[in-house]
Amino acid sequence: MALDDVEESLADKPRNGRWELIGGRVVWMMVGARWEHARIVQNIALGLEVGFRAGGSSYQTFTETFCMKSKSLEAARLPDVLVVCGDIEPGATSVENPTVLVEVLAPGTEARDRFEKRAVYQQLASLQHYGLVARDRPHLEVFDRVEGRWGGFRVIDGPDEVLELSTIQSALPLRDIYCRVLAE
Repeated sequence: MALDDVEESLADKPRNGRWELIGGRVVWMMVGARWEHARIVQNIALGLEVGFRAGGSSYQTFTETFCMKSKSLEAARLPDVLVVCGDIEPGATSVENPTVLVEVLAPGTEARDRFEKRAVYQQLASLQHYGLVARDRPHLEVFDRVEGRWGGFRVIDGPDEVLELSTIQSALPLRDIYCRVLAE
């Protein structure tokens, strides 16, 4: 199924539904995640965006309603956090060149985020970091592209640790990522 065909068919879906395209297959997404999920997404996006603005960076941060699309991969995804470099065309609803993608794990979506999405995302030439964030404890897993190949894998565990994303020159303490989510 062509990406344009999927976009057209999704236009007929109920407005309160969220859908993604994985390898040409339309997959229904959960609407209304737990508040902890939403707060973690906000904390990551805000932390990155504040750093980008302070440093005069051309990177931009988007969250769950901004789409990453790739016709060649037959994919249309709504990652929890998306970072893209440079300006975006006025009126655009998607990009196909993210630098960083982050998913906050939930029991119902963890396998898809960990395996299906990662397999698609890692085919994107622009992507340098893919992060998986635990929802109920300060724990991240980060897949890194190193010298053009996916080979880097890091586990960042504990509130005193820091998520460093070298490509975008950003560092986020896990304490900030989980601010107002986990008791200290």
